[in-house]
Amino acid sequence: MFRKRYRQQIPELNTTSTADISFMLLIFFLVTSSMDTEKGLLRQMAPPPLEQEQPKDINRDNVMQVKLDANNQLTCDGKTVTYQQLTAEVHSLAFVNRTGHVISIQADPATTYEAYFQMQDAIVSAYQELREEYAKKHYGHSYAACTNDEKTALNEYYPQRISESSIKEGGAQ
Repeated sequence: MFRKRYRQQIPELNTTSTADISFMLLIFFLVTSSMDTEKGLLRQMAPPPLEQEQPKDINRDNVMQVKLDANNQLTCDGKTVTYQQLTAEVHSLAFVNRTGHVISIQADPATTYEAYFQMQDAIVSAYQELREEYAKKHYGHSYAACTNDEKTALNEYYPQRISESSIKEGGAQ
């Protein structure tokens, strides 16, 4: 007498809700996670002049001409400079004449983004150095440790006075 052998079947897992669960987890992580956003250059446009307001005259001695040509050649007041020299020049101008200076930037449209942002970084780092020095001298701690009110006072004490334009065809402004 032969017995019939039955093959033992392995029960399958019920996976019908797996897609739903994974979709809900994906939504959960997208909602709860924060995406780091890159910050650009913080620039504020000047308010439009009032009709009765006359444009201010600026002493030409207090204007620094910074140009970046199509070959990424950086010049400051007609002299070819490096980015470190530009930082030192901006630092000394802003230190001597805090509120009366203007940095006039002219960049050729053919300039590379890398060169343009290196120039911007050089200028901004000069202001950061000045604010850092002033914060340590007057508040006893670094700029990063300052309160919002202290940072506002520092930003007003050493304001970024930057004017930007592009070099038109033929090298004229």
